[in-house]
Amino acid sequence: MKKILLIIITECCSLLGGSVYAQEVTSPEKKIIQLQHGAHRLGRRNDADMARWRAYGLGQFIHWGLYSIPAGEWNGKMYNGAAEWIRTWKEVSPQAYDSLIYRFNPTKFNPDSWAAVAKQMGVKYVTITTKHHDGFCLWPSKFTDFTVANSPYKKDIIGPLVKAYDKQGIDVILYFSVMDWHNPDWRYDIKTRDDSIAFNRFKQFTRNQLLELLTQYPSAKGLWFDGTWDKSWVKQAAFADSLETEMRKLHPGLIIGSRFRADEYGKRHFDSNGNLMGDYEQGWERKIPEKITDVHGNDWDCVMTIPENQWGYAKTWQGHIKTADELLEMLAKCVSLDGNFVLNFGPKPDGTLRAEELSLAKAIGDWMTVNKEAIYNGEYAGFIKQDWGYFIKSTASNKIYMLVFNIPVSGVLRVATPSHMAIRKAYGLDNAASNYTSEEIGSSTYFIHPNQQITPKKPFVIVLETGEEAKGQTGGYEKAKT
Repeated sequence: MKKILLIIITECCSLLGGSVYAQEVTSPEKKIIQLQHGAHRLGRRNDADMARWRAYGLGQFIHWGLYSIPAGEWNGKMYNGAAEWIRTWKEVSPQAYDSLIYRFNPTKFNPDSWAAVAKQMGVKYVTITTKHHDGFCLWPSKFTDFTVANSPYKKDIIGPLVKAYDKQGIDVILYFSVMDWHNPDWRYDIKTRDDSIAFNRFKQFTRNQLLELLTQYPSAKGLWFDGTWDKSWVKQAAFADSLETEMRKLHPGLIIGSRFRADEYGKRHFDSNGNLMGDYEQGWERKIPEKITDVHGNDWDCVMTIPENQWGYAKTWQGHIKTADELLEMLAKCVSLDGNFVLNFGPKPDGTLRAEELSLAKAIGDWMTVNKEAIYNGEYAGFIKQDWGYFIKSTASNKIYMLVFNIPVSGVLRVATPSHMAIRKAYGLDNAASNYTSEEIGSSTYFIHPNQQITPKKPFVIVLETGEEAKGQTGGYEKAKT
């Protein structure tokens, strides 16, 4: 009945010209708020561009800009925050920070080298900061002087980077901060007529830069927005909605996350009816959902730092530094819950990547070389999670992958299959000739026995080939009568 009602509502909205969009009905008692600037679609996008995004599995984030020069330190004092936010520190004057443009000269920047590192790591897409909150543009924008063109380096950063990653078969997403500390027309809130006049100029500036990016770098697959939480932007529901429509018309297939805009009631990510605005949820920053119901059937990705909270380059990483195995487990968990995992890199001011990042990228890449089949085109498998690790189902082959991170002392791995599913074969992904014993220990419950006691140094993957339980077959187990 719910599906029929949704179809009727959607068709009615189409007949009305689409000015009011259908909203999800979760129960007969729920009051639907009619919105002009809420979600434009219920459920996932089903086109080829979004299917490609959904299949990525592993991505890379790059935070690079003027903030790499102070690297979390100013006049000998360490900033107790993320390096890219140092301009907001009371110890730093805006004028002194902005003058860093005259020191930005990454003579060792080699986009082909960056792309090669990403390729070896197994990355399928990269998100690069075209402009962070400080307003400094890594492309020669004609709408501001605060760009790489006016630095000692002078040359475009984004164009060569897009070309290098495209050459490696890695899709590019352009990060763009709406919040712009350098622009005098930016406001955190709009309280006066002068604020309104200034912010109207800022909105046109933002529109100009976004259309410029999409025109100059047409192979980019999407936009990753940031700095949209302040009241000034939240109040621009109609403008942002119109701009999103304009960008999608200019760039068919463009992928935009849930951070870009709010609805007319100020709701971000999810509109006032609880429906996702955008093509995927961007709320999973440095955190991962615990269970499939947490993502509400939406596409999503997790963006993750190596230390606790450093995006741009910092001379010293504070706190716990994640290991390759920890990052691989995060990757497995994300894909097992229908998401992508995106690992951040913060290049140095000279344009090179720090040694710790290169080491982690190499370790992840070595693992991916053997096990990438379990990550790419992966989705939620529908199995009950076990303590040893994660299940991932392949959309390409329907195989089930067991990504094992914690081996029980017994050495055997418990598997509880969905009802009426039987395990036909189990073997190691790194050795298709291996044949692990599959022992049924109860109804839809199995033990997988590797041929010998496993003492691996790295997480490993077991492939399960499954089939329908034979008609009338129950495994000989009777449920307890209670």
